[in-house]
Amino acid sequence: MPRKYQITFADSAVQDLEAIRRWYADQELSEVGERVVEKIVSAVERLADFPMSGRIVPEFGIAHLREIVLPPFRIVYRIDKRGVRVVRIRRSERSFKMP
Repeated sequence: MPRKYQITFADSAVQDLEAIRRWYADQELSEVGERVVEKIVSAVERLADFPMSGRIVPEFGIAHLREIVLPPFRIVYRIDKRGVRVVRIRRSERSFKMP
């Protein structure tokens, strides 16, 4: 049986999730926001079994930096020996820039 990867969230990804939830709450759509966050977390949980299932982030072209596209969001994560670390959750139309 293949190894399960541990999944962690960087502070930036946690802040992104909170911002998503807050935006929907501000629109008086709290229930929708909760469902969106649940879908994102569910998509991330699958990475424990299939960490390579996301595509390489096109802006960077780095094999260990991947993303799941879950419209309208991009869930960006890094794979290493310790597991999968979700680093950002952004709107699909926003591109990433090197720091």
